[in-house]
Amino acid sequence: MFGKNSRIKALETRKQLLIAESDLNRAQLLQAWQAMAGEVHALARHAKTISAVASAAGLLVAGVSSFRRQKPAAAAEKTSWWRTILEGAGLATSIWSAFRSKDHGPQDK
Repeated sequence: MFGKNSRIKALETRKQLLIAESDLNRAQLLQAWQAMAGEVHALARHAKTISAVASAAGLLVAGVSSFRRQKPAAAAEKTSWWRTILEGAGLATSIWSAFRSKDHGPQDK
């Protein structure tokens, strides 16, 4: 009878050790998952920033190239300075709105 109790106690102790090890593994997995999720969120924020900058740069290049492009019909006549100011204001507004997009607003935490 004494051997049977000893064996049961050993199994009960082993069970408690396995449960404790499982709890530790579960906690470590949760920490690793949270760290990975944080890195993914940081990467997404960087990608949005790079995307917004690239979009604004594309608008700037398109605007500059449209100003530099010479039109055959317009080359003979002088363009109005009002038209030039309006086109420049439109370009500035496009660039400003690209930089002030909702992706760059205050972050909710």
